[in-house]
Amino acid sequence: MSAILKEAALNIRPMQEADLWEVLEIERQSYPYPWTRTIFSDCIHAGYSCWVVGRNGSIEGYGVISVAVGESHLLNICVRPESQQQGIGRKLLRHLISIARRHDAEVVFLEVRVSNKSARALYEDEGFNELGTRRDYYPTAGGREDALILACTL
Repeated sequence: MSAILKEAALNIRPMQEADLWEVLEIERQSYPYPWTRTIFSDCIHAGYSCWVVGRNGSIEGYGVISVAVGESHLLNICVRPESQQQGIGRKLLRHLISIARRHDAEVVFLEVRVSNKSARALYEDEGFNELGTRRDYYPTAGGREDALILACTL
């Protein structure tokens, strides 16, 4: 299937409580220290903008962004490991940025692991710039890892 047909078959919709078992499965496959069901549920109920991207009835990825007082913070974005490198993350990121714009945000902030080279390349390609570093932000098996703070002006 061509990349165009794959992308056309994707749909993005608001995340619902019923999606959380599949979202958690992807989260656990993707991160050694995954978010919990409670964190996702709290994000939905707090009114954060929570989305899933799917194809053929299966969730391929998800994203959570908060928007308030002229700025937004991308809290979580993830694509199923076997579905990465197909443009799904890029499509979802662009959707989340469009949500921020619709809510009159002027900037989108995020943190990314220093070691996550593929995510860093995507963010840079989509206009994010490095602002600084949060020391020891992410847990690792051997201790802690720094996060880069990135921002994209809208």
